[in-house]
Amino acid sequence: MPITVHLDDMLARRRMSLTELSEAIDITLANLSILKTGKAKAVRFSTLEAICAVLNCQPGDILSFQAEPGKSHDRTVRFPP
Repeated sequence: MPITVHLDDMLARRRMSLTELSEAIDITLANLSILKTGKAKAVRFSTLEAICAVLNCQPGDILSFQAEPGKSHDRTVRFPP
């Protein structure tokens, strides 16, 4: 998946456990674990906002995009077609 989650890195920098974060943002440990392991298919802006507020970071500190070699990610729509 071209989106990578760096929640572990940010938790380590802030010396915070996943359990502490889940309690601070009122999200179940199971759901936060799904996000942390990169298995989540989506993340709400409200969740990302809460994580960033507690960890004092930017969304880009948590998520990054890396294009897959050989796969086009160009979704530019040009008019006229």
